[in-house]
Amino acid sequence: MIQKDSYTSAQLAAMVVLRLFIGWHFAYEGLVKILNPKWTSLPYLLDSKGFMSDFFAGLASDPAMMNMVNALNEWALLLIGLGLITGAFSKLSSIGAMILLAFYYLSHPSFIGAQYMMPFEGSYLWIDKNLVEMAALAVLLVFPTSHIIGLDRYLKKAIPLLSKLKLM
Repeated sequence: MIQKDSYTSAQLAAMVVLRLFIGWHFAYEGLVKILNPKWTSLPYLLDSKGFMSDFFAGLASDPAMMNMVNALNEWALLLIGLGLITGAFSKLSSIGAMILLAFYYLSHPSFIGAQYMMPFEGSYLWIDKNLVEMAALAVLLVFPTSHIIGLDRYLKKAIPLLSKLKLM
């Protein structure tokens, strides 16, 4: 267990700000998708390139699967974001965020010659914003702050089993 005096004030502040910013990004993306009844991940999945494009196209080919993929994506984004913002289940939220980002990256890898309907915001070569955010989440995972500033501080006392299961 990391104690408060393990971090300097500047380190703790920087880590909490990083957690809040990534949490905001996820929560906002989820909320925007939930509030837009016309949003679907269908075009994104159909635009997939790389060695997993058949998998993503397969998801897009089944309307029932698309409904599930859309709902899971929207709500996972929102709940992961809220978990990071509030510092509740932040370890689980970080892992969930990294899994989502891995799927986004595998769907649209930034490889030379890959052409997408929606162009990237820059010129990437292998490392794109999804991998950068995934690396930042890995830092948050190994340098947790939610036990100091966050709801995990209280949840670990209220629900000791969760702490034993390493979910916080």
